Amino acid sequence: MSEPSASEPPAYEPPSSEQSIDTLGEKTEPTQEILLALQQLQESNTQPDIVVPKQEPEASPPRSELEVLRDKLRDKPYDPESWYRLVDLAESSGNIENLKITYDALLEAYPNTASAQIAYINHFLTPDSFQYAEGLFKKFLRASPSVDFWKFYLTYVRRINTDPSTRDDVQRSYEFALNHVGQDKDSGEIWSDYIQFLKSRECTTTWEEQQKMDALRKVYHRAVQIPLENIEKLWSELEAFENGLNKITAKKFMNDLSPSYMQARQVLRQLQRQLGPLFPPPPQPSSGRPALYLPAPPTFNPAERALVGQWKVYLKWEENNPLEIEDKDKATFVTRVQMVYRKALIRMRFFGEIWYMAYIWTKSVGKNEEALGLLKSGIESNPSSFLLNFAYAEALEAAKDHAGVHATFERFLDILRQDLESLESRINSANSSLEKVGSNQALNGNGNLAPYTDTSLRLTPPEPGTQSKDSSFSTQVSDGKPVKDKEFTERKTEYGLVWIMYIRFARRAEGLKASRPLFSKARKDRFTPWEVYEAAALMEYHCTKAMDVASRIFEAGMKAFGDEPEYVLRYLGFLISVNDENNARALFERIISTFSPDKARPLWERWARYVYQFGDLEAAQSLEKRIAESYPNDPPIKRFAQRHTYLGTDAIAARDLGFAIARQTATGTTTPTGPSALGRTDTTQSLLSIATQNSKEQIPPPAPPTSQKRPSSPDHKRRDESRASDHGPPAHKRPRSSPPRERERERWEGPSRRYASPSWDRERDRHAPPPRREREKEEEKPPVLPQILQWFIGQLPSPAAFNAYGEPAFRTDDLMQVFRNAIIPSATAAVRPRSPPPPPRAVGRPPPDYGPYQGPGGGRGGRRY
Repeated sequence: MSEPSASEPPAYEPPSSEQSIDTLGEKTEPTQEILLALQQLQESNTQPDIVVPKQEPEASPPRSELEVLRDKLRDKPYDPESWYRLVDLAESSGNIENLKITYDALLEAYPNTASAQIAYINHFLTPDSFQYAEGLFKKFLRASPSVDFWKFYLTYVRRINTDPSTRDDVQRSYEFALNHVGQDKDSGEIWSDYIQFLKSRECTTTWEEQQKMDALRKVYHRAVQIPLENIEKLWSELEAFENGLNKITAKKFMNDLSPSYMQARQVLRQLQRQLGPLFPPPPQPSSGRPALYLPAPPTFNPAERALVGQWKVYLKWEENNPLEIEDKDKATFVTRVQMVYRKALIRMRFFGEIWYMAYIWTKSVGKNEEALGLLKSGIESNPSSFLLNFAYAEALEAAKDHAGVHATFERFLDILRQDLESLESRINSANSSLEKVGSNQALNGNGNLAPYTDTSLRLTPPEPGTQSKDSSFSTQVSDGKPVKDKEFTERKTEYGLVWIMYIRFARRAEGLKASRPLFSKARKDRFTPWEVYEAAALMEYHCTKAMDVASRIFEAGMKAFGDEPEYVLRYLGFLISVNDENNARALFERIISTFSPDKARPLWERWARYVYQFGDLEAAQSLEKRIAESYPNDPPIKRFAQRHTYLGTDAIAARDLGFAIARQTATGTTTPTGPSALGRTDTTQSLLSIATQNSKEQIPPPAPPTSQKRPSSPDHKRRDESRASDHGPPAHKRPRSSPPRERERERWEGPSRRYASPSWDRERDRHAPPPRREREKEEEKPPVLPQILQWFIGQLPSPAAFNAYGEPAFRTDDLMQVFRNAIIPSATAAVRPRSPPPPPRAVGRPPPDYGPYQGPGGGRGGRRY
């Protein structure tokens, strides 16, 4: 048997038969120490378990500020202040990799930022890093419109090309730079350096000397026709140069160049005025590095809008060719305007309007590929820009790139959907916090807040069409319905607009069948608004005349938007327009009872117009009866006049109620001659002539409403008084004769009650006033008014003329304007000249007015009814 090798484990040998069991037992018998340890272990098992603390995982080292800023800027890359701090940290770290990562990320977010490019390349201007620096120059140089960056490049070129044999390389670099930025007014230093470089060439033959003179003359002649900052110096140098060669030819050359030189000087002055406000100085850093200018996302405040307007004026000025460059030099003109637009896009990176202007101009000069690239770059900077996304999709559609259009719309919808989700989460979190506050509070009988005693109680939302008196303490209950917020609704409507444009494109480019799957996809999107349904239905009807398909789309929208009055109004208008009276009537009867009167008003008016025009008299009268039940404050003349109105012509209001004459009088075109005519001017003149007559006659003030209210706070009192002056008849106040301290006490205790009113009597019986105030009130006398004011007060409407919302039935603005322009004579002071009448008011379209019939121009804001 061979012996095992050293690499193999030893073989197991069982005990030999010669070894007895007793011998083995002796060998395996535990020693005394082992027995003692087993006994201790058994005793320990009878004791309570000892909890061994878990070892905590080793805490990760704290993250550096540089790493935190990188993560932050990865999510929000357009934060200038964070970029400034990150660059400072990377510069101070001394780590070349940190610098590379920081500057690469910065120039990805803010391309063509010259100061950052210069600072980046400065770290690689050592002989062993020239190759990396040249790679950065190739990456940044062609697209840069910055004169400073091109100067930096030329300095680098002259530094590495010091041998006389490389002069041609340096000269080509100068020409390369001047072809890109030589039209910039700040490039005068490059032109001067180039001229000095040409002058420094050593010539050994007459031919070389002549080549040198020709090159200098050519560069001089190009430079003095450009509005450069040092153009006058260059002109003087050119004149000395030509005179030094030949005075006869010098005169000819200078005369030929003089008009272009004078034009350039004039344009330079205009250019300096144009560019003054467009380049504010960048923030100065605490370190010694060059300042960075990084534009922030716009807030569209007045200053930013003014800056955009100034840029637009300047760009249009450059497009109009102020230098009057001839068509034969069109390439020079195109290069100049391209450079201007590149500078504008760096400074105004987040304004889509500037990108669109650059796209339109670049396309107009025949550079279609470059124009499309501008739109693509603009979308990268402004991914949620409607202007740029729509323009890019349209450009791709014109190029027959339908797949690109689909990708553009899908990406744009995803971006807007994410914005809607974030906005919805913010609104829901705000509502949940309000609901939490509302669930812990309740209103007691006196209108004061008190904590709930039962945590199961919840605030009950008001019934539809009603308004809680304590609406300020009510919250929106989360019942699965869409969020109701003005901003959120507007954003949803804009989101729906993108779907509509997407469906339109599919119908135009690929046919109606291709648009239907897109509409089906939009229906599954929970953010799709009702406008998408209407647009799809109308598209089906107008493209295929399939009224049944359009009706089915409208009915599908009713399941989701049946509580939206505007959508129902659109559906009703569609049925009326296609003369489907039966379905229109059925729709109206089905939904009119589901809306409160204030929301149903447009539906009533739309159906009433249809019945008035195409129904019989009995149907019209029956409908008016129903309207009167819903709106009891509407007088019969209002509905009667609406029935006899067509295309805005309301002869009843204009002639029978005299609104046409009143309107002419207010504008000063016609002066009434009748004794009862009292226009604004007549009222003023009458106040002047009769103010001092009949001053002994008295007129009691009208009684106030009898409703009981608790005394309001001073703030509420001032607000009520201002509201009364704006929306109600003028209140007559007694002259204040009480001392200041008494007036201050009266101000805080609440408004005093008028005499001869039930509310004042009850208040007097319940709470007797102080003796001093009672004596003052007994000594009060009614105000003395002239006769003309007595007549005027008698013409004021009664309280019944106010609608259910407490709004007046006449234009208080005109009344207050009469008071403002009235000249009150004084016994001690001369009468000041009367101010001219105000200009006519612009007639807008305010919310529906539910007050009495006003005729054309009546009611609030010029509302007819």
